Amino acid sequence: MANTRQLLPASSSSYVTVVHNHRRFFLSNGTRIRCSRGGKGPENLLLKTAWYGSELLGIAASFFRPSPPPVVEGRSREDVVIERAVLVETIKGDYQRSYFVTGALTLDAYEDDCEFADPAGSFKGLLRFKRNCTNFGSLIHKSNMNLIKWEDFQDKGIAHWRFSCTMAFPWRPILSATGYTEYYLSKESGRVCRHVEHWNVPKMALFKQLLKPSRQGN
Repeated sequence: MANTRQLLPASSSSYVTVVHNHRRFFLSNGTRIRCSRGGKGPENLLLKTAWYGSELLGIAASFFRPSPPPVVEGRSREDVVIERAVLVETIKGDYQRSYFVTGALTLDAYEDDCEFADPAGSFKGLLRFKRNCTNFGSLIHKSNMNLIKWEDFQDKGIAHWRFSCTMAFPWRPILSATGYTEYYLSKESGRVCRHVEHWNVPKMALFKQLLKPSRQGN
């Protein structure tokens, strides 16, 4: 019988980014990415442009940030299975730390090749997830995230959330939405193997929020 273990919280120095159901595939820098259904429309093109643009902007901004101290993040042995109840409580705890925008998530809760997806695109790989979220955090002036409800299903859990943030751009745009994230669990390890984020707001509305100046000033 496989062993079970408690999860260890990871450093808060990484940020999260998280996606939708997808159908077609292409390669980008050696990483497999899936294009969302309906990807031919202008809304999807604009959203993907903004998504990949923010990723590149975050990478560029990272060169001007002081480097954080190195963090050793332990991983469980491959034969260790995470108990479902422990995993659920761990994810709920991560929401209390606003992991979505702070990166204070428990990395041991995820497979190394976990798929992370949102309405703009998807990719596989925990390391890329960490990098993107850390960089995205540098683009946020302030944020707020609340877990509204948790639902358990046979092969996954679903977290319903409310999120808002003020971007650190000169015009201080505000992004605000509700949504839910599906956490698909590996039968072998009990960890999250797919992290699929859904936003209850039209894609074009999100893009327009990004362009609209707020009244908050500097």
